[in-house]
This record gives sequence, C-alpha cells and structure tokens, in this order.
Amino acid sequence: MSKKLLSTMMLVLGAMVGQAQPLLKTQVESGAVAGVLEGSVAVYKAIPYAAAPVGDLRWKAPQPAKPWKGVLKAEDVAKWPPQPEKSYVKYDMMSEDCLYLSVVTPAKSTKEALPVMVFIHGGAFRTEHYGGDLWQSLASKGVVTVSVEYRAGALGFMAHADLAKEADGHSGNYGILDQIFALQWVQRNIKNFGGDPSKVTIFGESAGATSCHVLCASPLAKGLFRACISESGAMMSPTSVVNQQVAQMYGSMFMNQMKKNSIAEMRQTDAKDLTGNDNSFQLCMPIVDGYVIPEPVYALYHKGSYNDVPVLIMHNSDEGAVEYDSVSVEQYEQFFRQLPAQWADSAKALYPGATAEERLFSLRDVTRDIGFGWPAYAWATSQKQTGKSPVYVAYLAQKSDTTVYAKGNRRGAAHADDIMYLKGAFDGKADRFPQEKKVSDLMQQYWVNFAKTGGNPNGNGLPKWPVFEPDKITVMQFNNGATLIPVLNQQRIHFIDRFMTFVRTGK
Repeated sequence: MSKKLLSTMMLVLGAMVGQAQPLLKTQVESGAVAGVLEGSVAVYKAIPYAAAPVGDLRWKAPQPAKPWKGVLKAEDVAKWPPQPEKSYVKYDMMSEDCLYLSVVTPAKSTKEALPVMVFIHGGAFRTEHYGGDLWQSLASKGVVTVSVEYRAGALGFMAHADLAKEADGHSGNYGILDQIFALQWVQRNIKNFGGDPSKVTIFGESAGATSCHVLCASPLAKGLFRACISESGAMMSPTSVVNQQVAQMYGSMFMNQMKKNSIAEMRQTDAKDLTGNDNSFQLCMPIVDGYVIPEPVYALYHKGSYNDVPVLIMHNSDEGAVEYDSVSVEQYEQFFRQLPAQWADSAKALYPGATAEERLFSLRDVTRDIGFGWPAYAWATSQKQTGKSPVYVAYLAQKSDTTVYAKGNRRGAAHADDIMYLKGAFDGKADRFPQEKKVSDLMQQYWVNFAKTGGNPNGNGLPKWPVFEPDKITVMQFNNGATLIPVLNQQRIHFIDRFMTFVRTGK
C-alpha cells in the first residue's frame, strides 16, 4: 500500500472518529464551555446558570450569570449548597455560590434536536446536591440530561415581611425560583448541546418530585416543559399548606433566633450559621405565596388551574424504611395520639401494633401512605378528573441488598432506591444482581420513552403500560420485572383520602 493511500485512509478514519465524538465544546449565552468525554457521552459538570446568590442577592430572585472570557472547563461538579454537615459532606465542600447545572449529551452536533430530561434532586429542601446524579446512563439512550442545583434551607426558603417589600409583596420560594430560572436557561441554551427546548421533561425524587409538582402547578413555569415524572413526592396534603403570612412569621422568629435586627444584618451573616444546624430554620418548604404558588396545589388541581402535561407518578413500597429501625409501644401510641380521637381507633385498626414487628411495619407503612402513597393517588386521580393529558402510575417494590439509605428488616424498595435503578447502578453486574438489572433496564427505557414521546412510556419489547384508571389494573409494578397491578393498599389510601377531606373541610 502506498504511503499516499495510507495517509488518505488515516485522514478519513480520523474524520470518522471525530464525527463519532459527542459535543465536547459548545457555546452558551455566557461564554464558551468545554466538557469531558465519559463513554459515549459528553459531560459538562458545572455550568453557572445564574449569578452567585451572595451579598445583596441573598434572598432575591436569581439573576443572569456573569459572562466569562475564554473557555470554561466544566470538568468538576460545583460545591454543595450550604447545609448541615454529614459524614460525606463537610463545610469546606460547600459554597453559597451554588447555582450550577450539569449537561450530559450524546449529540454529535447541535442540530440533533434530542429530547431533554431535567432532574431536580431531593433532600427535604434542606440538603443534598445535584452532582450525585448526572444521568450518563439515561443520556446514552438518546436524550440530553440536565441536573440542577438550587438554594436550600433558610437561604432557599426563608420568607420575611421585609423581603416581601423588596419584591412586589412576595418572599420565600427562592429555591423554586432557581429551578424555574434553570428551566428558562435550558430553553435558551439547550440547542447548543443538541437538545430540543420544545421537548423537555422534568423529573425529580423526594423533594425534587415535590418540586416537579409545584412546577406543574406554578403559572411561572408554564411552557417550560412538556411532561413530568415524579418519584416519591407530591404537594397535595392540606397539612403541608403554609401561606406567606405564616411563613413570614417563621422568618421573623428565625431572625430573632439569630439575634439579628434587619435583613441587612442577615445578609451579612455567615451562610454556615444560617444553614449549618438541622434545627436552625424549621420551614424549609415551598409556600403558597400568591406568586410562585397562587393557591394551595390541591385547590389548583381541583379547579383545573395548572400546567396540564402528561405525568408519570411513582412511589416505593417501603418508603418508611429510612425512618424506623424499631418502634416502641410508646412511639406507636404517640404517633396515633396526634390524630383526632374519632380517627385514631380506625387508623390503628388499619395499622396494627400488637407486636414489635407489627409496630415497625405499621409506622413504616403509614409513613409511606401519608407521605407518598396518598399524595401520588390524589395527584393522579385529580388530574384524571380535571386534566386532559395522560397519567401513568408506577410502584417500585424491588428489594435489593445494595440500598444506601434504608435501615434493616426491609420488605421492598426504600425511599430513594429508584435513583440507583435509573442511574445504571447495576450495569455490568447482571450476574450478581439479575433482578435489579432487569428492573433498572425496564425503568430506564420507560422513562426515556416517556421523554422521547412527550408522555407515553410504551415501546417495543416492553410490557404494555395503560393510562391510569383508579378502579382498573393499570399501575405498573417494578419487582423482578414489570407487571400491572391495581392501586395497592386501597383501604388505607381511601381512609387517608377521607381524613384529608376532613382536614380541609372539617367534614
């Protein structure tokens, strides 16, 4: 073979290899950015989508990110938002400059117009970090994935009357405003990663799932996404409704606790002092402020006043396994003493506690049903009644010894177990974890199909998943595969539904 022919072949081969590479450098509105290659996808681990919310920007709506010169190398995730320290996160790993997002793309050009999945992490609106889940496994199946950081704790959710004076009468919900700002950034910039801004699906877990529900309810998020996936979180309970007046009272109490006399002094306080103690600020949650959330979410759904998009709603079989390792007689009795007398005996009959095992499983189950099962049911049934978009419901029951968060004596999937199935934790481990690998593959393909189609999880080779009907066998259970079941724990769920009506109406 001549040297000239060999040289030509090498050039052609080099060009082909170059074409096979995903986008490792692109442009966003603030400047050029470079990612890293991980397998078949390009990963941009930390792109600022807003200005650092520090100084005078603390407790204000997010502002545009400052432009930079040269190429920003997005090779490492950003620091964690300020929060209480844990064994795996210390304060030197945190920064109030936290409004970053990641982008993972399989696209090889900016013209591919791939569907986009935007993830919002959990952590009770107080803790955790976007960088743990960048979703390379989902992206490798033909979607662009984005993971968003937002302000947490007092920095993200403190309301105060003086802050309301600065912002047309509303305060709090800064963490939700961050999420909306990030989705707006996605609309303006995701084309440059090969994504299609008209094909955005939001998905979240725990507080991130609740955030997704808030975004479905908020007029400020209208048009920013076309579908939603919720994993263990919704905002339907009347016990979680806090209006701005009450929230501002909590903010005033917190200022007094911090021994500060003004918002100006609070803005000069070290972020660690504001967020570093689990008991420092009690109201870390979205509030009904008349702006981000105009009315209680349940009321908005009841009247059909929400962003009516296709939804996939899931919760797990043993959510409460992260809360209880054992339950004493006094713990059990104390839990049910919180209920009005006319409800307590009926509740105890549904959640018995004659033995230590019964008490443990009952408190785990009531935690699941009140916190996750009933809210999922209420969301699904109310949207079926007042919406037009399809609703799909899932139940994760796969037990695995690899779970991270759960305590012992488990019966199924604990809170947050869904994350490991969706992130591909069992890839390359099918020989040791065949059932987990099967569930992981099924869930990922259903989720990706839902994003690609804009609201239908079905596809070739998958068990048929029908639209949710409360009285039919339409819930997809993930346990050693995927099979259809009716709504589980119906007697308990219907009891809680009646109780929630009583809380709202007194009847």
